Amino acid sequence: MPQGVHAAYILIVDDEEEVRAMLRSALALEGFRISEASDGAGMMAAINAEVPQLITLDLKLKGEDGLKLAREVRARSNVPIIMITGKGDMIDRVVGLELGADDYIAKPFHVREVLARIRAVLRRYEREPDEAEPPHDRYEFEGWILDMARRELTAPSGELCDLTTAEFELLSILVKRPGCVLPRDNIMDLLKGHDWSPLDRTIDGLVARLRRKIEPGSERPRVIKTVRSVGYAFGIDVRKL
Repeated sequence: MPQGVHAAYILIVDDEEEVRAMLRSALALEGFRISEASDGAGMMAAINAEVPQLITLDLKLKGEDGLKLAREVRARSNVPIIMITGKGDMIDRVVGLELGADDYIAKPFHVREVLARIRAVLRRYEREPDEAEPPHDRYEFEGWILDMARRELTAPSGELCDLTTAEFELLSILVKRPGCVLPRDNIMDLLKGHDWSPLDRTIDGLVARLRRKIEPGSERPRVIKTVRSVGYAFGIDVRKL
């Protein structure tokens, strides 16, 4: 059996037998180990038996909320999740990003596309141990403390600021690049986002929510600055502790 990403264990969660069969056949041919589930109970049973290295999760399971299931998985494990769904409305992309989804594919899809996305996500996770932040890394900006190891943001008052996964990742990206102008597509790539369109405003909404938490009531944001027609930049000094 091939080594590396091809030998990874993949859990397919979908209530359509045809979709599971198609993915099972294609992934098996590539050397992946496969497990399947048609509902949330089956998914959790499979995870309890052996934590997979990646999950493909249909967000529209019969009688179940796929996003709720994704939250349950994310609460107990950092296993990569590729969300697959027939729904194409923006709210799913927004919530998927909030949950820390690694990719998002809309049905109908080509099986080669799914294989390419799976390989890309697994390669990224294989690289992460070498690229991860040192456990002691902490950053300070105007009294705020961003702790990378604890994944916490502490306000100048000493209280913890409640951030979603996506908000924390976005703030980390900006804090580590103070003064640098980051185009929206670069931010999307750094957030591990895929399947974006040029008119996708998900990043703008994410920035707006983060701004409300770190500079509430500000009519002219100065911490996260908007660079018109380009993207965003962290506009204040950052000190590494």
